[in-house]
Amino acid sequence: MPDLSKMKKPDVKVVLLGDMNVGKTSLLHRYMERKFKDTISTVGGAFFLKQWGPYNISIWDTAGREQFHGLGSMYCRGAAAVILTYDVTNWQSLAELEERFLSLTDTANHDCIYALVGNKADLTDPRAQLPPEAAGLPEDQTEEERTEPRVPSACPTPPASPTSPSGALLHKQVAGEDAAALYGRILRYKGLDEKGSLPAEKMCFETSAKTGYNVDALFETLFDLVLPSILRKRHENQESPTVDLEDFRGVGTKRARSTCC
Repeated sequence: MPDLSKMKKPDVKVVLLGDMNVGKTSLLHRYMERKFKDTISTVGGAFFLKQWGPYNISIWDTAGREQFHGLGSMYCRGAAAVILTYDVTNWQSLAELEERFLSLTDTANHDCIYALVGNKADLTDPRAQLPPEAAGLPEDQTEEERTEPRVPSACPTPPASPTSPSGALLHKQVAGEDAAALYGRILRYKGLDEKGSLPAEKMCFETSAKTGYNVDALFETLFDLVLPSILRKRHENQESPTVDLEDFRGVGTKRARSTCC
């Protein structure tokens, strides 16, 4: 977690939701620290502050354990984007998103963007076992180049692969069609027009925190999509600037003293 005394004020909030052991924390570490870390279950919640171009985005990692379930709606309050995460090798983790976690997003912004993310794709798809540089990301690319805003690209969910040359792949329990169907139900739950909303093929991802597969595409696509929320929020703050109470008190004191006999 960043040093609060040196932390810049975030422009928007992005929240990760999902059952325990789906890899939410590992996804966040892969994106922020450019490496995979074996992690323990998150207690309560934690966040990173990401500087993306001229903007600051807070990314919240929430606990998936049942005893911390009630905190989820608090962390989602005012969120501009929610990443609903499941494990592609665990059907129940997808079902839990609809049964337990979707209602927590009621406190998010009315124009909140939702992404469905199936993590651990390296266990089912040989393409996800490739390191990021093999997928077209140069090893010598700088962090500044990585964080520059760019035009979002569609990241279609890769199809299931039943076997690999080594024969070590696990059975894939959640197909891309299952995730797309849930995305449609999320839009209906939120009362959103499916025709006017972002399509499932653009908002359903499969990732691997272990290899980095599709992780950058996930976060940077979302950052591009929340840009209108950032600009609108900044515009509202300019129109309604906050009042410095200390300055106000100082003016009031001077006036009081000047009228005193």
